[in-house]
Amino acid sequence: MKNLMTQETGSPQSLEQVAADSYQPNHGVEVKKANSLTKIEDIRINLFRLLLRFGQSHDNLLVAKVLHRLHLAAAIRLGESNLKRVKVDGARTVAAEQEASGIPELNFSLRILVLGKTGVGKSATINSVFDQTKALTDAFRPATKHIKEVMGSINGVKLTFIDTPGFLPSSTINLRRNRKIMLSVWRFIRKSPPDIVLFFERLDLINTGYCDFPLLKLMTEVFGNAIWFNTILVMTHGSSTPEGPTGYPISYESYVTQCTGLMQHYINQAVPNSKLENPVVLVENNPHCKKNFMGESILPNGQVWKSHFLLLCICTKVLGDANTLLEFEGGIELGPLITPWVPSLPHLLSSFLKHRSSPRLSESEPDVDEILLSDADEEDDYDQLPPIRILTKSQFEKLTKSQKKDYLDELDYRETLYLKKQLKEESRRQRERKLSEEEIVGEDNDSDQQQASPEAVLLPDMAVPPSFDSDCTIHRYRCLVTSDQWLVRPVLDPQGWDHDVGFDGVNMETAIEIRKNVHASITGQMSKDKQDFSIQSECAAAYADPRGQTYSVGLDVQSSGKGMIYTVHSNTKLKNLKQNVTECGVSLTSFGNKYYVGTKLEDTMLVGKQLKFVVNAGQMRCSEQVAYGGSLEATLRGGDYPVRDDRISLSMSALSFKKEMVLGGGIQSEFRPIRGMKMAVNANLNSQNMGQVNIKISSSEHIEIALIAVFSIIKAILHKKRTENKSREVLEMG
Repeated sequence: MKNLMTQETGSPQSLEQVAADSYQPNHGVEVKKANSLTKIEDIRINLFRLLLRFGQSHDNLLVAKVLHRLHLAAAIRLGESNLKRVKVDGARTVAAEQEASGIPELNFSLRILVLGKTGVGKSATINSVFDQTKALTDAFRPATKHIKEVMGSINGVKLTFIDTPGFLPSSTINLRRNRKIMLSVWRFIRKSPPDIVLFFERLDLINTGYCDFPLLKLMTEVFGNAIWFNTILVMTHGSSTPEGPTGYPISYESYVTQCTGLMQHYINQAVPNSKLENPVVLVENNPHCKKNFMGESILPNGQVWKSHFLLLCICTKVLGDANTLLEFEGGIELGPLITPWVPSLPHLLSSFLKHRSSPRLSESEPDVDEILLSDADEEDDYDQLPPIRILTKSQFEKLTKSQKKDYLDELDYRETLYLKKQLKEESRRQRERKLSEEEIVGEDNDSDQQQASPEAVLLPDMAVPPSFDSDCTIHRYRCLVTSDQWLVRPVLDPQGWDHDVGFDGVNMETAIEIRKNVHASITGQMSKDKQDFSIQSECAAAYADPRGQTYSVGLDVQSSGKGMIYTVHSNTKLKNLKQNVTECGVSLTSFGNKYYVGTKLEDTMLVGKQLKFVVNAGQMRCSEQVAYGGSLEATLRGGDYPVRDDRISLSMSALSFKKEMVLGGGIQSEFRPIRGMKMAVNANLNSQNMGQVNIKISSSEHIEIALIAVFSIIKAILHKKRTENKSREVLEMG
């Protein structure tokens, strides 16, 4: 790097002379290099001519960065040995001579695409750049209703602005209109892509509550990731300086840094690319804006925004031309009309590392039987309990507060013992059935036909559309199922139209025992509407070795657009110790012409009856890319497990992909805060400050509406407090 930046003494040489001096036997390659060097020098000369026309200094920091990147890019592509003797002064001299004589004529133009929400000042900025009204503006309603080209010339440079209708703020209602506008823009620029993209946003409207990330994500989906590589962020109302909580103006520099950093953060999340940095230019279109002695509009920091705007556009175009010439990636290559979803390695790895249950007819937690067996020899406490009198509602109301509590505690205690007794009996019946099946092996199978047909089992009430509801609440739809049969249920669409059928799919499940210790399960769901058809299916088979090992294999099928994702996976469980289970697995995922191969290792360790540790690690590969990940989870279960499923789990995870490490943590908890209510809390957060909090409450009392209202109030209070703290921090930074 030091050699690239050091200037050598001696007379300046042209790039053609350097190429001729370094002639090698491979004449074809050297001729191609010489042509590329000539074109690079022409780009550099044109840049110096533009600087002279617009009165910009050669010592400008932005210009120095562009010259360095041109030199460095050419050195990487064409070889440093051919460039180390080239001097910038030679290009400056040639540019001054050509600009003085006007020969050859400077052929440089800018084609600029303008995007942004309605009312942010896109058309007003175009008028300010040309110093004349070329686009209609309106302060109260959108002025640009159709895509149009606004052409003009400044100092001999042809400028073509592609003015577009403004987007509406992000919402479910406006999503369809914004997509329609973007698709029309995509079709307009498809044959002639722009050199630069300007994305407009108002500086005075950006704060910690910025909520237009869905709009940035939609732009990425329609235009492709590459559109952000040549995008300049244009902040209008650049003279705005908001007041802090104390009424004093916040520091202009710190406020601009905060707003631009927030915008860049959301763009990086939409691409996603954490290393992308878009240039920013501040614009002020107010005619009463402060001006310098030459009549040019200036910002509060003293910068002449118009000259900086044009210089930034010129430098971006120069770098884009150099990238195209040297065949570097990063130009504006518009993506397809509909960007297909491609599964990412981190996503596939996270799904692969999740625990997958083996298909068994009576699948349960692997340690439940151990806990029940350990308690089998104990005295059955439920049968030893004295009888209790069940009170009526009126009798219960007559009790004192302490008596009510004691009465309800006694009922809970009896219920827990009764459920534990049922689990023990069910476990004992399963063991006896297994032993009896082993004893009758080899006998005539006619005995199977003499067995009584299985009894029908009543399923829980299924969800039906409102149109199916009867005026009488007694009439309900019920569903019966018998064992070892297909279970077929309709899939309700909660977002369907009123008075519509409401069912948009079918769900099918079955679990069978093929032969001794060999089980299989099939689960599938199909959905169809007027446009899309989707299918999801999971098929698995498992063999349980009497010595403790379990071998399973499965096939998952999932539709993605017009394509299908196929995943073949196989797992092996080894119970090497009584309180320890080790599992290893492999998977192969196929999507289009890409194949993803994954491997994992998982270990589960039990400490007593309540504490459980699960640790796993794995990797997912595709071509030359590989993602690594692992997690550690500790679960503390309630004292009444498995009767009561109260538990709290703490988890930590790590994911490495493309030399970036993402750390995450989470907490899951299920408990009963009060009698008659069950609460489930799930929260997670990673090192990229992304996470979520889910709270689910089920209660036998009618207090859900009140809880929702309380939660909404708390959320509003916390949001207001967070906004005030952020403003106070900005004020302190200033």
